[in-house]
Amino acid sequence: MQNDKKMAAAMAAVTYYIKTQEEAAAMAAIPVEEKPAPIAMNLWGVSGRQNQMQMGCLMQMKAFHGLRA
Repeated sequence: MQNDKKMAAAMAAVTYYIKTQEEAAAMAAIPVEEKPAPIAMNLWGVSGRQNQMQMGCLMQMKAFHGLRA
């Protein structure tokens, strides 16, 4: 009884795997007409924002509060 359940589960898993592979192959055969444009990153903007965030963290840690003249 237990072997029958294991055999049925194994066969169902193999059948599902084969089905998904066939679907993936069918999807790969369909030509994609529109591809999304790559995202252009503004590296200067990213660098500036990173610098602002780092300064904010340092101010919260009070790293610069003793430098006032």
